[in-house]
Amino acid sequence: MSKRDYYEVLGVDRGVEAGELKSAYRKLAKKYHPDINAGDASAEAKFKEVAEAYEALKDPQRRAAYDQFGHAAFEQGGFGGGPGFGQDFSSSMSDIFEDLFGEFMGGRGRQARGGRDRGSDLRYNMEIDLKDAYSGKAAEIRIPTGVSCETCSGSGAKPGTAPTTCSTCGGHGKVRATQAFFTVERTCPTCHGRGQMISDPCDECSGAGRVTKERTLSVNIPQGVEDGTRIRLAGEGEAGMQGGPAGDLYIFLAINPHEFFQRDGADLFCRVPVSMVTASLGGQIEVPTVDGARARVQVPEGTQTERQFRLRGKGMPVLRSKQYGDLYIQVSVETPVNLSRKQKQLLKDFEEASNEKNNPESSGFFARVKEFWDGLGDTGT
Repeated sequence: MSKRDYYEVLGVDRGVEAGELKSAYRKLAKKYHPDINAGDASAEAKFKEVAEAYEALKDPQRRAAYDQFGHAAFEQGGFGGGPGFGQDFSSSMSDIFEDLFGEFMGGRGRQARGGRDRGSDLRYNMEIDLKDAYSGKAAEIRIPTGVSCETCSGSGAKPGTAPTTCSTCGGHGKVRATQAFFTVERTCPTCHGRGQMISDPCDECSGAGRVTKERTLSVNIPQGVEDGTRIRLAGEGEAGMQGGPAGDLYIFLAINPHEFFQRDGADLFCRVPVSMVTASLGGQIEVPTVDGARARVQVPEGTQTERQFRLRGKGMPVLRSKQYGDLYIQVSVETPVNLSRKQKQLLKDFEEASNEKNNPESSGFFARVKEFWDGLGDTGT
């Protein structure tokens, strides 16, 4: 009887990403696992088939060979032996179960080598101003976190005593169980994977090897960071249990809105109102830049609202680069208000002296509108 296509076994397409492949395998392996379906020969056969398919496809080179040659790639010793029952099948299946079923089978999640639990990663949200993102800054933060216990030096054992080797796993942190075709490694239920037991725990940390304290850390914020930028401080997270390695601290930056500037990547945009007279006759205006300086912009006569002027290199620095973005000044022509009687009369005189050449856009628009209405009149509307 010929074997089913491995992709069909896992219920995925051939172009599936590695993460989706792993997710599909995890779902099926849990469904048909012998521990859940005790005595069910059909479930055991399906579990075996699913495991064989994933073993063949999880490795990029094996997967490429299978995509090209199908099951023939693994026949007669080809490509290092069959994917399901090669000489390293037991070890590879142990890796799979450790990765996918650690928690399901009594494990305690991610652990460091030697069985000691790695400390949790921490998150800190920091708000900064746009100017700080422009120039960069050194900041200090205070965070409450688990740190290594000084009394027992992180071992969890009372001073003068030491942890003892776990009698169940012999210090390995794992025990093996054989069932059907498989030898599965599981986290030791006695020491929870640490390989050691503490008979006389430290009074300060109650055997955890860590205590909660507030720490002050220095953070260097580089130039050009954007909203949502993540900064990782390796080893500055929570201390591990009983001497395990510390996790990491992740700082997420949020940039406060600016009074004048809107940001788009490394470019800045600034809306600047100008008087009707300046827009009509032309002139020079001063605009702010993000570093607090001033820049002069020449406004040509006849400038309309929404026109942009580009100031090269006056934007934000590009992260980890010597380049800078640009500053775009967007003009908004302001209509005068609170006019005096004399000002109103002057504008009326100007209107009477104006012609289509002075207002080409509005003149053209209303000429087209007139043609539109005339066309409607021809249809009898």
